[in-house]
Amino acid sequence: MKQFETALPEQYEALKKQANYTSSWRERLDAVEKLSAYQHDKIIDLLKNRMQHDTVYKVQLAAYEALSAFGEDVEKPLPARFDIIKDTDKIFLRVKKSLPKDHTVADFADKLKRMRLDVFDAYEGDKGAEFMNWLEERWTKL
Repeated sequence: MKQFETALPEQYEALKKQANYTSSWRERLDAVEKLSAYQHDKIIDLLKNRMQHDTVYKVQLAAYEALSAFGEDVEKPLPARFDIIKDTDKIFLRVKKSLPKDHTVADFADKLKRMRLDVFDAYEGDKGAEFMNWLEERWTKL
């Protein structure tokens, strides 16, 4: 069985903050990956929280894999079937209404990123390479 460090890492507070950083799923994923080398109660609690509540499935999965490696009894999370953020269409509509009538999907994406980086980032992380196609479909339907 793999051996893990059992003490908290020196940079624990910074990694804890990074793991909860709402506007960057990449930062959260990086923190989860770094913390997964340390089998400590505080880290297990933090990883369980990311596994259960992160908006981005990749982050949930990384937390699950770390917890499983620690021998924790956890169930693999399932990808979200619906919007990962509540009232996504309302948020998108608000952004669309703030733009001139003849705006492009690129203008929309840019404004969304400025107004709601948390939403932009979560869906970009969730959709991956399909993000802009998905965003254009949603934008067209508004």
